[in-house]
Amino acid sequence: MNNISDTINTAVEALSSPESLEGLFHQVHDNVPLPSNAALDEMMGLARGILFPGYFGQSKVTQDTIKYHIGVALERFSRLLKKQVMAGLCFCLDKDAEFAVADVRAKSQEITCEIVRRLPRMREILATDVEAAYNGDPAATSFGEIISCYPVIRTLTNYRLAHELHLLGVPLIPRMISELAHSETGIDIHPAAEIGHHFTIDHGTGVVIGATCIIGNNVKLYQGVTLGALSFPLDADGNPIKGIPRHPILGNDVIVYSNATILGRITIGDRSVIGANRWVTDNIAPDTKIYKNVKMTRGFENGYGI
Repeated sequence: MNNISDTINTAVEALSSPESLEGLFHQVHDNVPLPSNAALDEMMGLARGILFPGYFGQSKVTQDTIKYHIGVALERFSRLLKKQVMAGLCFCLDKDAEFAVADVRAKSQEITCEIVRRLPRMREILATDVEAAYNGDPAATSFGEIISCYPVIRTLTNYRLAHELHLLGVPLIPRMISELAHSETGIDIHPAAEIGHHFTIDHGTGVVIGATCIIGNNVKLYQGVTLGALSFPLDADGNPIKGIPRHPILGNDVIVYSNATILGRITIGDRSVIGANRWVTDNIAPDTKIYKNVKMTRGFENGYGI
């Protein structure tokens, strides 16, 4: 008959061995833990309330109290962000590196201040995304409905903040923020992707936008669209080469209908329209319309064909 204590001790020894932990163990630096999904989720809830007051977070906001509510939320947001950025910076340090906690703390403070400075501009861009969603959907009745109900706005709030953190060189945190939105809405946007103003995704479920995508202004995607990589070049050892452009470039005023797949470092020219369920791996000239077994009807070119 097996002894449970002996069995546990044997398992502990096996699970603690350096060989079994190779690449799977994170050792904290100076007691700074990994970033927290729970803290980042709270932080993004505060960010949404700051950027869209009255729609997220505290609902009893008036013009007389808005400064108070934004101030309280922004103070809490900043504390959470600084702590999580510090955890992210520590995460990327070599396990044997010697560093001063004060230096990392100062860098975290600098990045946090810069993000706070960028919030007004972030709201300006998100306002264009709200406008694009409203103008692109005949079923929408108000901007308020777009902000409250449409998953694209929740996703883009996370993406636009995560993208700024990515630009500032913060590791891990941007991807975690994007994945929070991915889990919530089913829309997967890598924080490194570059997306212009007046961007929207109708319905949204199943959309994938890769890390090196560049998307212009006034672009509209539908559900199930993939902007992905066609192949992964390998190095001399047979491992994928990272950090090279491998995802599509979409020009301005492009529409991509549901379940279309666009792969590789190709360019979809300005004002082009890609019909539903199309597979595209070659450059598309500006003003090109690619449909399949679709009879054009009035409104199709404006994004109302579904």
